[in-house]
Amino acid sequence: MAVPAFGIMAFSLSAFVIFALLGLVSSAKFEELFQPTWALDHFNYEGEQVHMKLDNFSGAGFQSKNKYLFGKVSIQIKLIEGDSAGTVTAFYMSSDGPLHDEFDFEFLGNTTGEPYSVQTNIYVNGVGNREQRLNLWFDPTTEFHSYSIFWNRRQVV
Repeated sequence: MAVPAFGIMAFSLSAFVIFALLGLVSSAKFEELFQPTWALDHFNYEGEQVHMKLDNFSGAGFQSKNKYLFGKVSIQIKLIEGDSAGTVTAFYMSSDGPLHDEFDFEFLGNTTGEPYSVQTNIYVNGVGNREQRLNLWFDPTTEFHSYSIFWNRRQVV
């Protein structure tokens, strides 16, 4: 699968975001590589780390200033406890255009007592239909957990 260049968008609950895009200078600051696209007041910068929040009014989003043919993006997320039905905490990457490519991680809200689940999807040339839903074997509300997407021209992990 040929993977084109990607912009990056993300929003989450109490997300602690770390970016490790291959080929980038590690000393680069978030604002040198990315630009917020909405809810600037929901961003908190701490060196190489960016904290974003989702509240009753808004989430937060950003995009890369450059395009990347390969790389790795990691995010640390701690989900809210209890009844979170109707809340979707997600991070995704998407290229532009009608024949876009996209990688998705969506943590679905639940009602108390149900297992938490994550739904993934990959779009290639505008076509998805690759959704997978997995029940998590751990409690994602007790602490931050790391989730990563690694991609190159041949694979997405």
